[in-house]
Amino acid sequence: MNDRTCIVTRKSATPDELIRFVVGPDSTVVPDLKRNLPGRGCWVTADRTHVDLAVGRKLFARALKAEVVVPPQLGELIDGLMAKSALGALGLARKAGMVALGAAKVESSVRSGKAAAVLHAGEASDDGVRKITQARRAVVHAGGPVIVAYKLFSEHELGLALGGTNVIHAAVLAGDAGKAALKRMAALDRYRGGSPDEVAILAAVADDEKAAEDTE
Repeated sequence: MNDRTCIVTRKSATPDELIRFVVGPDSTVVPDLKRNLPGRGCWVTADRTHVDLAVGRKLFARALKAEVVVPPQLGELIDGLMAKSALGALGLARKAGMVALGAAKVESSVRSGKAAAVLHAGEASDDGVRKITQARRAVVHAGGPVIVAYKLFSEHELGLALGGTNVIHAAVLAGDAGKAALKRMAALDRYRGGSPDEVAILAAVADDEKAAEDTE
């Protein structure tokens, strides 16, 4: 089994699709999210389901060839670390001018093609989400890219990260700082099970186009 094979599935994958784990000084299994800690490591598919399976099946000791202590809430710990990383990257993107706040500005950035992704707080109303979703669908109808939307954080979490209050809707704009935040949000979304949003948008557009053809 090579160094980049999931210890649960036994399948090889790229580093971005896996989480590396090492043994800490106190024999505790430590997630190496930046993949730069020294020592023998093992890899697990980068989602909560596979991490929980690795814990439940006691696979870390065998993979790391050592007596190890596995935190019972390892999956939750990783979620927290990834969320903190994503929120930190969002804060940096905001300081670099790569984040738009508020429903009106988010919708405008989507329609203008400046938005790379949309964020909705967990408390976002259906009506507010729907208006921005319509804008995203319009972009796809016009031949533009699918602008993915995430609902990963609470209003409070977004407010702390982005230096505002009542942050319900935000858009991450294109640019280096924006790309860094997007990469971390995509990783967190994947870890939490993935978002069907992009598929839903494409399906909705296809349905609209078919309905239009049927009426011609």
